[in-house]
Amino acid sequence: MSSSRFEPAGPLRGGLRPPSDKSISHRAALIAAMGEGETRIEGYLDAADTRSTLAAVAALGVGVEAGPELGRALTVAGVGLRGPRPAAIDVGNAGTLLRLLPGWLAGQEAGEWTLDGDDSIRRRPVDRVALPLREMGADVEAREGMPPLTVRGAALRGIDYEMPIASAQVKSCLLFAGLLAAGSTRIAEGHPSRDHTERMLAAAGAPIERAGGAVVVRPAERLEPRRIDVPADISSAAFFVVAAALVPGSEVVLEGVGVNPTRTGILAILERMGASIEVEPEGEHGGEPVARLRVRPSPLRATDVGGAEVPLAIDELPLVALAACFAEGTTTIRDAAELRRKESDRVETVAAALRALGGAVEPTADGLVITGTGGLRGGIVRSHGDHRIAMLGAVAGLAAADGVEVEGMDAAAVSYPRFEADLRSLLGGG
Repeated sequence: MSSSRFEPAGPLRGGLRPPSDKSISHRAALIAAMGEGETRIEGYLDAADTRSTLAAVAALGVGVEAGPELGRALTVAGVGLRGPRPAAIDVGNAGTLLRLLPGWLAGQEAGEWTLDGDDSIRRRPVDRVALPLREMGADVEAREGMPPLTVRGAALRGIDYEMPIASAQVKSCLLFAGLLAAGSTRIAEGHPSRDHTERMLAAAGAPIERAGGAVVVRPAERLEPRRIDVPADISSAAFFVVAAALVPGSEVVLEGVGVNPTRTGILAILERMGASIEVEPEGEHGGEPVARLRVRPSPLRATDVGGAEVPLAIDELPLVALAACFAEGTTTIRDAAELRRKESDRVETVAAALRALGGAVEPTADGLVITGTGGLRGGIVRSHGDHRIAMLGAVAGLAAADGVEVEGMDAAAVSYPRFEADLRSLLGGG
């Protein structure tokens, strides 16, 4: 476990392209694996989680050919919708992989697969995918609702499923299963969640459509993705957005950032708080809208976050809490119990981290209440192996009066191996 210190900073200036989108990278590898023939993936994220997905599809018999730099050129030779071979899958720390892959495997005619991972993964619930898959006729077993998860191929039938909680991972799992099920599968969402899977499946030729507040998929014979372009990750970009918003005199430009409307909740929340964020459209990459973000500091005010906004910003809510410490007034984050089921219990870890730095933060059953004090004192943040908490601590250090020591900074490599170097490059003027 490594530690890094982040001192109060002068202005952050310059530009960079954040790493490629983790959610889209996972889906790109899986849908390419289900495809017929070769798929070229441009901009695949090179990080621990996404390498776990490549290792998983390789174990299923998929051909993976990467150049010297994984993110520049990746070719995946798919085995087709009905071609994965039996295997034991190590998902590492990749919760997305753990929850998406069973949908594809459950609809195979035969075979057995076991999905397991690290200690953190063994605390991540899988009933949320196991239960609806069983409704479809799947044969899945888990240890008291936790990994390891065993999947045996079975005949599936389409279902009409009302999502109890908005979750793009559960939705994607059921869409994969629906491609192999008899009849149509309809998935209804109370609030929209990220729609990368729907976009990618449609581009690959899957019979999928959105009808009102639901997604409907019908059985498919084949997928042909051919080429997938991965934009920069807005979840990673958000750390620089908040850093530039908090540190006086800053001006940061972030290039090629994916601004899918199901992912831009963080921008809407920060703008409502008074943040100065310019969004300059740059067209589309692989069916995903992309933009340049220009961020400058400005006074922040408190806000209320909840309801339909939460699924659109679930991974960025810790950063909202950090920004709220510097805002005027009391910010409330509610309807976000899903935070308790991430790499760590992010309600508790975020509250503990910010309180250790002098923040006035109280956890609730489904969120946080943050009373802005105009700033943070500084201190020590323990990442608890959670990449987003590690990066949160780093950003806090630049804006806090006395800086921050982050214990377990190496956790950032799960999604953003070069985060610390990129952050420090902006302190040097780009």
